[in-house]
Amino acid sequence: MDSSKDYSKLCIHTITTKPWSLAEAVDNYAMAGVKGITVWQNSVPDKNFEAAGKLIRSHGLEIISYCRGGFFTEPDAEKRAHAIEDNKKMIAEAAALGAPILVLVCGSSPTQSMEDSRTQIKEGIEALLPIAENAGVKLAIEPLHPMYADNRSAINTLGQANDMAEYFNSKWVGVAVDVYHLWWDPDLEKEIARCGGNDNLLAYHICDWKIPTTDLLLDRGLMGEGCIPLQKIKNWVASAGFDGYHEVEIFSNHYWQMDQGAFLKKIMEAYDEHCL
Repeated sequence: MDSSKDYSKLCIHTITTKPWSLAEAVDNYAMAGVKGITVWQNSVPDKNFEAAGKLIRSHGLEIISYCRGGFFTEPDAEKRAHAIEDNKKMIAEAAALGAPILVLVCGSSPTQSMEDSRTQIKEGIEALLPIAENAGVKLAIEPLHPMYADNRSAINTLGQANDMAEYFNSKWVGVAVDVYHLWWDPDLEKEIARCGGNDNLLAYHICDWKIPTTDLLLDRGLMGEGCIPLQKIKNWVASAGFDGYHEVEIFSNHYWQMDQGAFLKKIMEAYDEHCL
């Protein structure tokens, strides 16, 4: 750990270092000086969320969020009801873990209109809101890049996510800004200011868009490897009043195949150079 560097707002998602167990990730993040962790459901051993939370906190790490709920959209009403129940379980898991936020990938269905999918997303969040409030877990709507509009999310711009969060007018519903999904949006500066002004900006995820991208899901880059204007977006987020963690979320077959200790070192170096 370089004591001259400020890692006080650095968070890493467990999916970023997917080959590591949760225990390995927690141990290595803490030794490197990382201060925050976002936990993905599949990284929790035996689904013992209370034990996982204790392990993380015992290493001095703050739990930032839990990933990922959502997927509310289905033409079949029974399947939609099942998705609601799955999300209720994830809220309970987040609470047991000690995560203050559940990130929502809202879902979409190519067999129905985008408008129908957005209505179902709204209905899904509405059904979860009292449960989330009672559990003390906020719901972060994460807009996804339009390339995922077919089956992953009908919420594709920050403006759409802001519209939905404002519809609920609740401190328990906000948005997550992920640079990978939103860097292209010509209204991004305005919409970041909008959610910041409404206290709806709950999470900020960073990585980079590689050129060329060889896989639209599993070839995200380290910060500085691609074309995302990270400093510009960071300044917009800061100007909006966000002072939370910068969460490194990288899905990458390339980086998952390398030694994860060496990869963590690269993450720290990229954060130092491009995000501080």
